Amino acid sequence: MTATVPATVQDQPATANAAIERSAAYYRLKADVEDFYYHEADLLDERRYRDWLELLAEDISYFMPIRRNVKFGQQAARENTKRGEGISWFDEDKWTLTKRVEQILTGVHYAEEPLSRITHMVSNVQIKAVRPELDGLRELDVTSRFLVYQNRVEYETYTFVGRRNDTLRLTDSGWRIAKREILLEQNILLAKNLTTFF
Repeated sequence: MTATVPATVQDQPATANAAIERSAAYYRLKADVEDFYYHEADLLDERRYRDWLELLAEDISYFMPIRRNVKFGQQAARENTKRGEGISWFDEDKWTLTKRVEQILTGVHYAEEPLSRITHMVSNVQIKAVRPELDGLRELDVTSRFLVYQNRVEYETYTFVGRRNDTLRLTDSGWRIAKREILLEQNILLAKNLTTFF
């Protein structure tokens, strides 16, 4: 899967979404990003975890903060835990994500034996910023919404809903996820475990 950033889009500086011109090139780029996300969802739903790891940049930051209930007006400063400070659901890199995959693929993972049935749905994809080539790299800041349905054994079902803030990097092999922040719309985890990937 080879991707390109159209010249009319790539030459724009990193900018807010509203300032990005809605040209044909923009919509082609957006469709390309959406196809990338649908491909990623297929890999996860088909349990092709090693192939999914190939979509991650070597320097990926994969972070899911814990959401807190705070007083009105304090949301921006205090609602989400900060990366590298305190605790979070995930604060991982490529090595830890690879180890999680390897653990699941042993077949003796206590929370994934038998394996869960999972469906990822992705929507509301928006390109928020386009950074032109820098040191041979081109990056996009992209937001999206997700709904992940998980069914385990006979009766356990969980639904995860939230938002993702991604940085996608264009490489010779296509798009790679360089940064992912996952905002789960739950304050208390309602599932027994958190083994799925977002």
